[in-house]
Amino acid sequence: MHALDQARLRALFVNVSQRERAAIPMPGIPDPDWANLEYLGWRDAKRPRAGYLVAEVDGEPVGIVLAQVEQPPRARPQCAWCDDVTLPNDVVGFSARRAGAAGKRGDSVGTLACARFECSVNVRRQPTIAYVGFDVHAAVERRIRSLAEHVEAFARAVRDGR
Repeated sequence: MHALDQARLRALFVNVSQRERAAIPMPGIPDPDWANLEYLGWRDAKRPRAGYLVAEVDGEPVGIVLAQVEQPPRARPQCAWCDDVTLPNDVVGFSARRAGAAGKRGDSVGTLACARFECSVNVRRQPTIAYVGFDVHAAVERRIRSLAEHVEAFARAVRDGR
């Protein structure tokens, strides 16, 4: 991900009105490690069910406002973005209103994701060696690429309103 300042960050959100965009709290991360982030995600301390995501779609950053769904999953869910079954953190359901006319009609997209958006850290954890000759570095690289693809697909679905 490329570095973004707060003014640029705020302008990226595609599924909110101008008034809602102005009210988005900026992340409290002093200096994110942009090179090791496939997306930037944060939660709102004043609105615990709100979440914010900035991801690259076709090489351009896109911001999305998320809402944590009310109903918790019945079983331990798997994050749809980092695909990790041994997560040390909670996974919750999020929905995002689609951008444009579709969002104004009430259309939305849902996903299961790490509650505190820890996916970039999760995919970089060294996996257990599955067999003799297992390439740990290649496995981590595959997980990083997969995370970027999953998040981009979700962001594209919201941005394009289809």
